[in-house]
Amino acid sequence: MEVDVMKKIPVREQDPKVRATNFEEVCLGYNKEEAEAEASRCLNCKNPRCVEGCPVSIQIPQFIQAVKDGDVAEAYRVIGESSSLPAICGRVCPQETQCEGKCVRGIKGEAVAIGKLERYVADTAREMGIHPTPPKEKNGKRVAVIGSGPAGLTCAGDLAKMGYDVTIFEALHEAGGVLTYGIPEFRLPKERVVQKEIDNVKALGVKIETDVVVGKSVKIDELMKKEGFSAVFVGSGAGLPKFMNIPGEQALGVFSANEFLTRSNLMKAFSPDSSTPIMRPKKAVIVGGGNVAMDAARTALRMGAEVHVVYRRSEAELPARVEEVHHAKEEGVIFDLLTNPIEILSNEEGWVSGIRCIRMELGEPDESGRRSPVAVEGSEFEIECDAVIMSLGTSPNPLIASTTEGLDVNRRGCIVADEANGKSSKDGVYAGGDAVTGAATVILAMGAGKAGAKGIDEYINA
Repeated sequence: MEVDVMKKIPVREQDPKVRATNFEEVCLGYNKEEAEAEASRCLNCKNPRCVEGCPVSIQIPQFIQAVKDGDVAEAYRVIGESSSLPAICGRVCPQETQCEGKCVRGIKGEAVAIGKLERYVADTAREMGIHPTPPKEKNGKRVAVIGSGPAGLTCAGDLAKMGYDVTIFEALHEAGGVLTYGIPEFRLPKERVVQKEIDNVKALGVKIETDVVVGKSVKIDELMKKEGFSAVFVGSGAGLPKFMNIPGEQALGVFSANEFLTRSNLMKAFSPDSSTPIMRPKKAVIVGGGNVAMDAARTALRMGAEVHVVYRRSEAELPARVEEVHHAKEEGVIFDLLTNPIEILSNEEGWVSGIRCIRMELGEPDESGRRSPVAVEGSEFEIECDAVIMSLGTSPNPLIASTTEGLDVNRRGCIVADEANGKSSKDGVYAGGDAVTGAATVILAMGAGKAGAKGIDEYINA
């Protein structure tokens, strides 16, 4: 296979017109020949900047060298030293701003497709029946992990490798957190990928108890004082949706992206065989520009809707991954940029009939460095629609903090924890992921889970 070292080996994808009508995975990944060809582009730098860009510090040149050599088992072993969820990371991490963003090859050409290679290794290892190796000895110490999303699974996996007896408590009836309820099937297959990664964590000896709402079913103090857990890691995520508080927002047909995606992903409402009710709009407006907004837009599209994404800044400021925006456009999602909703319209029955918006222009940069949008006077207009899906971010549920004495939160309701080791204000309680930062990425939550595991190990052995 001919390789242009300046360009990535193209990855195969479903045709946009076909995939817009199904929930099968969009990206088909590399085969052996493609993966080894892409791996040959790696310069194997002596000072690998890509590792610096990885929140979980995977030894990237080492695993890529193993791919180049055709040794998938070794590549999987190298990745497994740092990550418990490689098949997930290879699909949903924003590599372009992390490892690939630091790739030296990318200075004059295109960065090495590190994410696609990680996915290839994880998928191939699964097909070969390769699994992580559980620890030979247990140390007799018990740790509780609250939440089975990326932070909780990573923390639990790392602690299990150290010999701890770990139990994850999950509020929902299925494990996976945002990986299960938040990210659609066409981006992250549930049975073939998420469940298999969870099974690998369980193979390390981790126990998962579902339908346990910590703060109601049991409190953190009870876990530590009555049930014998030496420490607790809180990785409960950020599942409380935000709204705009504009007139008409109480109309029927207004949803949070959280609810819409949970119905589709966790409860399988996208399937014609599902008994879970979900609105299948004719014309939907998605408010927001992040990855969750793209997920909601592309889900509604697959359910037969004409879909508009309304975002108050320009395309350059869209927080979603470039790849997700590109896929959404290919599939037929319409972007109404520099546009801000000011009122939701409804009919006599109380159902959404449209959304009134105003045009925006970009002013001076705000605290985040992005230029602030300013309303253009007299530019109001309406978009007809029968559903509005708000994707404006999420915050942590206050239940755990409100039922745990001595656990400090900040003004946004996020648990206050040390970024380096996850230590909270309460002795023996550690936290990380979206419960601490607010809604962020899967890989950052995993990085926080690793830090929490290290912090807990140091605490117990102090």
